[in-house]
Amino acid sequence: MATVHEIVDSPLGELLLIGEASGTAPGGTALTSLSLPGQKGAALAADGGRREPAAFREIVRQLEAYFAGERIRFSVACTPGGTEFQRKVWRALEDVPYGRTTTYKEIATRVGTSAVGVRAVGTAIGRNPLLVVRPCHRVIGADGALRGYAGGLPAKAHLLGLEGALPS
Repeated sequence: MATVHEIVDSPLGELLLIGEASGTAPGGTALTSLSLPGQKGAALAADGGRREPAAFREIVRQLEAYFAGERIRFSVACTPGGTEFQRKVWRALEDVPYGRTTTYKEIATRVGTSAVGVRAVGTAIGRNPLLVVRPCHRVIGADGALRGYAGGLPAKAHLLGLEGALPS
């Protein structure tokens, strides 16, 4: 399937959006990846085929509303990606409400893995290709500390601050 990409400005810096054409997605593009500047393991524009701003109009509109504090949930079609376990963890992330945080252990419990599985949950969260849209920034350490965000802890703190959920 042909991929397209776009680079958009945000309070976090330039975001790289990569998507695939979809007849059922709002705006006609299913999001494959949303990367932040300097993100560990981020996709590259070369991975996203040609640049096509119009393909991401709806996604960009929702991101702008989120960063303006006017949107608390995304309704963006996404390509599935990941392993079955990763998708299970990522679905659990989508259930964490705006303005709230959870812990890696709580996500592990939600997906039915033991306390030993917390590390596997952390790894799955770290491989989330849809930062911001799939809210892995809402997962913090059991002690309330900000931990492990592929986009960097300053970006995680910014997103949690925007949502009024920054731990004190």
